[in-house]
Amino acid sequence: MEFSVPLDAKWEFPREKLVLGRLLGEGEFGSVVLGEAMGIKDENITTTVAVKMLKESHTDADMIALVSEMEIMKLIGMHPNILRLLGCCTQKGPLLIITEYAVHGNLQSFLRKQLPSEKFKTASSELSQRTLVTFGLQVAQGMEYLSSMKCVHRDLAARNILVSNNLVLKIADFGLARDIRNKDYYRKKTGGRLPVKWMAPEALHHNLYTTQSDVWSFGVLLWEIVTLGSLPYPTFIKMEELVQALDDGYRMKKPPNCSMKMYGIMRECWNYLPEDRPTFSMIVENLEEILSSADDEILEEPVSCEPTLSNTDTIEIVIEATETD
Repeated sequence: MEFSVPLDAKWEFPREKLVLGRLLGEGEFGSVVLGEAMGIKDENITTTVAVKMLKESHTDADMIALVSEMEIMKLIGMHPNILRLLGCCTQKGPLLIITEYAVHGNLQSFLRKQLPSEKFKTASSELSQRTLVTFGLQVAQGMEYLSSMKCVHRDLAARNILVSNNLVLKIADFGLARDIRNKDYYRKKTGGRLPVKWMAPEALHHNLYTTQSDVWSFGVLLWEIVTLGSLPYPTFIKMEELVQALDDGYRMKKPPNCSMKMYGIMRECWNYLPEDRPTFSMIVENLEEILSSADDEILEEPVSCEPTLSNTDTIEIVIEATETD
């Protein structure tokens, strides 16, 4: 049975005014392509956009998931550090979600391009310590807003942050995001692929997601930023071993090029109990304090980092789990 999407006149965009271009990226069920949308922002002006769609082999469940992502983006509204929904095509054809286009792609790939290169004999990246702190601050500001909208992201990681013009970061990929206005938490009840290395203990053990579980994930994302996109917990292959280590108090060590203040924020995010972790508002304040009080000479130093990647690295460990209330 073909799944139909109700018309939402406020967001509907005419298909004939949208021209699809080259592929930007794809996942198991969907893909994102470049697009040119006439009049989506200003009348008679063409805007370069990104367009998300399902592959031809999609199921109704995939369609429902994409519709859910679209509805979450409508709910969120506008913030400079959150990818903006511009419109959608829901009638007389495949579902298309139209968003802002981020010229530099995702943050993980962007950071990895900055790693020291043997080919060009570079010892450090072109990014400064100040830029990395600013990256963390931008994501924290976006998450502060998201939490104020009573929305949990559930997949906060460098691969799901986009880098726009002037190195403005945009939180993206709301495929796992949930509205928690009624309960203040979301409990996953069905099986599925999960980004274990970014998940808080209460999410790993009880499938329980709150803003504070997003805070844990932010700590891992901050570690990704200061290590220029390295893989978290590089020595752990089996999910069970990582979960046990976290329960026993194991936490990732301070990266060599990371300040104690930045590492201190990570460790606060990784407090075992959710109530012991900082809020995103507190994280924003702490990062702003680093930028205002640190020595300018230190902040402007280029980042040096040894990559912890190989051809066999995987982006995520996944589990299949079912949890009931």
